[in-house]
Amino acid sequence: MIRSRLMKGTVSILALMLLLAGDPLLQAGVTKEAASKYLKDVQKGNPDFKSVGKITFGPGGLLVVADPAKATITVIDTHDVGPLKKLEQKVPKVDVAVASSLGVEPSQIDIADMAVNSQSGNVYLAVNRKTDGQAAILMIDAQGKVKNFDVSEVDFIQVALPGGKDSKIRNITGVALASDRLLAAAQSNEEFANKIYSIPLPLTHGTSADIYSAETYHVAHRRWETKAPIQSFVPYSNKGKNYIVGAFACTPIAKFPLDELQSGSKVKGTSVVELGSGNRPLDMLTYESDGKEWLLTNTFRFHWKKSMYGPSKWWGVRVNMDYLDAEDVNEEAARRDVKQKTGPDGIEIVDQLSGAVHIDKLQKKEIVVLRDNDGHLDLEITELP
Repeated sequence: MIRSRLMKGTVSILALMLLLAGDPLLQAGVTKEAASKYLKDVQKGNPDFKSVGKITFGPGGLLVVADPAKATITVIDTHDVGPLKKLEQKVPKVDVAVASSLGVEPSQIDIADMAVNSQSGNVYLAVNRKTDGQAAILMIDAQGKVKNFDVSEVDFIQVALPGGKDSKIRNITGVALASDRLLAAAQSNEEFANKIYSIPLPLTHGTSADIYSAETYHVAHRRWETKAPIQSFVPYSNKGKNYIVGAFACTPIAKFPLDELQSGSKVKGTSVVELGSGNRPLDMLTYESDGKEWLLTNTFRFHWKKSMYGPSKWWGVRVNMDYLDAEDVNEEAARRDVKQKTGPDGIEIVDQLSGAVHIDKLQKKEIVVLRDNDGHLDLEITELP
């Protein structure tokens, strides 16, 4: 039996069956239970976003939103708990519809991130309007209709990501709800610019996060680095220990221990896989297939004109999670064979991620993909190998 590695909330099988069947009383109960476990001192009103960046969903319709401009993380109880209705068909040029809903042209918006609510099937986008910096959260339903998610009167908590006396958060590069904490990755202007933030559950409005400075061995660069931020990550647990597994530009995958750390301390990561230089990871998730657990990431090849792995500068790869068991490897980390589609064993290019600008998991092996199509963006569901 494959051991469970990821820290996540659980819902009983009976409850899940009733939820998917659309029982309204149970839906309300799941929302209430999730909110009470994860949120404390819930506010009613407008989170007052200055920007929107990375977003993700937790249990019970809880939407986590990073605001890099304010250096805050907001968790919103969307009350969007189903029943599940999947996207019925591919939505071509969804960027045109998104821009139109904000009164501008597609070139005047930045879709910072995408998150899928696996309980309802609704797709959420974090969008910033370039013309005036206006931040918005949009929702796309099963029919492909783009709607504004009104944040003027929502249930939410908001927590701050602290900096030092003379430091400033430049960007928040990842967020995730684990079973016992909220995690975030960010970049500051300090020498140790790569930051990891941890906030225990339940999340209390107005509190601040514990902060760790992270150092990583960059396999392709053959040196320890402190400035490169984690680009994407997932929470991970193994043998009773908790970690963040993150990917970096140029492109090591590393794990960072989270247990028994004091706020303000420095933590060294262990690089376990090198995906090849010239890439920037975008999203990361895990799934099971054929009795194996896989770590999946889509990346942007910023040297794509020199060396292309396929028809697009956006591509993706999966890594067997057994590689995460490695200890103290770094320089000896497994290196992806950049001249082949697969290799070494357990590291494979995934064709379904060609052109994938953003991805998120719907259920099991199904993911939602926001895919580049000759400069526009199509939204669709695809199944992983």
